[in-house]
Amino acid sequence: MKSELKLLPYRSYARSMQDDPLRFYYWPIIGRMYRRRVELCLSQCSGGQRVLEVGFGSGVTFLNLYEKYKEIHGLDLNASAETVMTMFKAMNIETYLQNGDVLCMPYPDNFFDTVLLISILEHLKPEKLSDAFREIRRVLKPGGQVIYGVPIERKFMEAMFYLLGYRIRDHHFSTEKDVADAASRVLHKVRLIQMKSIPSVFGPVYETVHFIKHKSGVQK
Repeated sequence: MKSELKLLPYRSYARSMQDDPLRFYYWPIIGRMYRRRVELCLSQCSGGQRVLEVGFGSGVTFLNLYEKYKEIHGLDLNASAETVMTMFKAMNIETYLQNGDVLCMPYPDNFFDTVLLISILEHLKPEKLSDAFREIRRVLKPGGQVIYGVPIERKFMEAMFYLLGYRIRDHHFSTEKDVADAASRVLHKVRLIQMKSIPSVFGPVYETVHFIKHKSGVQK
């Protein structure tokens, strides 16, 4: 099911940090790719009582998540949780945001219907991914889902990041295969969706993956 990203005017958002990529969402061509990767992740979110977005940034997903979940929780290393909460509260959207690390999350066991991570896991070293997914699995309800999106390692992606002023190897430490392998060790894979480049001749550049936690609590 298609989920069009509902964005506020650019200046409405509180920037989460100095190099916040928020501006890229509003650019031509690149903006389409930035929005599309988020839309793919949102399309897999099935709704429920509580959702946790790890790396919520400026809250660009919150208008969409508000339509599917009763409670929006967020965890971010750098974003100003209080500022973002205040901004959305002015629109009568209650959020529960705090600073913290996916490797040690301040939530009880079996708490969330969905954990969402968009362009977060590639920033972890490969040896930390298993710890991250065990922690994600811990906070998920039995039968709960984790939806994540990561870039696909391609020369085209490296070139795109270079044009945006980033050396990808300075920021991305794990490949899409590293992430999928770690997730598969503790969760059950449901589906994988790949996003093609614009133009599409360069092939897939991003993938959204949907895993679930077995209701039995045991990975098969």
